[in-house]
Amino acid sequence: MKLGVTHKLFLVILAAAGLAVVSSALIMHWSLGRGFLKYVNAVEKTGISRLAGMLEDNYRKEQSWDSLQQRPEQWRRLIAESLPEANPPGEERRQDGSPQHHSGGDRDKPLPPRMVRHFNQRLFLLDAERKVLISNIEVPADNAATPLRYQGKVVGYLGLLPRTNISDAPQLRFLKEQKLAFALVAVVVVLVAGILSLILARRMTQPLSLLTKATHQLAAGTFSARVPVKSHDELGQLANDFNSLALTLEKSELARRQWVADISHELRTPLAILRGELEALQDGIRRSGPDTFNSLHGEVLRLGRLVDDLYQVSLSDVGALTYRKTELALDSVLREAVGTYLPQFSSKGISLELSLPAKEPAALYGDPERLRQLFSNLLDNALKYTDKGGRLQITLQRKERFVTVDFQDSTPGVSVEELNKLFERLYRVESSRNRSTGGAGLGLTICRNIVEAHNGCISAEASPFGGVWIRIELPGAGS
Repeated sequence: MKLGVTHKLFLVILAAAGLAVVSSALIMHWSLGRGFLKYVNAVEKTGISRLAGMLEDNYRKEQSWDSLQQRPEQWRRLIAESLPEANPPGEERRQDGSPQHHSGGDRDKPLPPRMVRHFNQRLFLLDAERKVLISNIEVPADNAATPLRYQGKVVGYLGLLPRTNISDAPQLRFLKEQKLAFALVAVVVVLVAGILSLILARRMTQPLSLLTKATHQLAAGTFSARVPVKSHDELGQLANDFNSLALTLEKSELARRQWVADISHELRTPLAILRGELEALQDGIRRSGPDTFNSLHGEVLRLGRLVDDLYQVSLSDVGALTYRKTELALDSVLREAVGTYLPQFSSKGISLELSLPAKEPAALYGDPERLRQLFSNLLDNALKYTDKGGRLQITLQRKERFVTVDFQDSTPGVSVEELNKLFERLYRVESSRNRSTGGAGLGLTICRNIVEAHNGCISAEASPFGGVWIRIELPGAGS
């Protein structure tokens, strides 16, 4: 049988509580027996003090211990008088404390068995030189006896060996009742601990069960699965992380579907045109000639550019683009790229302004070919989407540890919502969806990947000239 986390946690908590209760019960059991034995010995020491006083009075009268040695009943009588709670039946006390017998036969009556066990068998009387006078046991040499004095001198010693166990029925019954009470308390504590541990285990594993169920849904492709966050502890943080992961996967899945749909849409148009042209030639509707071949060639070139862009994006996404970085002057790379596009901007009537730092070149560590591709894509984008007679201003500046390149063109502009989507794959603003002029919407995506590969950032905002302002920030050399 395979145990779940709830049952394992329940068993662990219950076992810990059970061990704690059993350990406490054992300690209490040992402490109770030991403490009660100490208590009984302390009570008996009180009786020894009274008996010692009686023995000193007896010595003062007799001037020796001979009478006690010769008359054992007198020894037993003194023991009985020292223990009021153990008086023989039928015995009363006078006002002076001495026993008063109702009949002569009571005088020779033996002591109760309890007294004999408690005192007589463990009592001993020694003389001044610690020689045994009265004893039913072997007196240890290092005994702790109470000195008996007469006229300031030690005339003997009275001792009582302490108990090593409890043997009286009332005392044993008391201990048994206390131990039974401890056992009942232990059982109740274990039951309460079991109930609380079960509640706690279920409460702790309920979020894990929800996470497990949501994980199965996520693995099955249901990226909308979420788990409720009911706490701020580690389990709550785990639920937050799971929800963030599910949201990221959901966005990735939507982006993938949009990516596939956009690629299909981009490929469908040139293929449809090629198919229409070829079928017209096959059916004899259209005759072959330079115009037909030019049209077919143009669609093939457009399709080739789209495939090349897709390939470049895929390479940059997986980091497979080769970057040969070296120390370079960014202003030289930018000037070379701008010089290539000057005739095209002039033929369209677009003013191209380039502002470079006058003092020192903008040095950085990068790949000149990829940076040239970056600037070419931005120049090509501005050339396509800037109205005739407009302007493009390019500014390169060195700011602290960064090199900033700004591309600001004139109308048409782009809305704020569309500015945030310019760097997405295959995204083109609605006004530029004419494929005869616009591209596939991959140029800015490639630009973003190139900039990020150089540890920089690229952003888009509204241009003061009415168009789009593309800003690139790259780390300078030595930063």
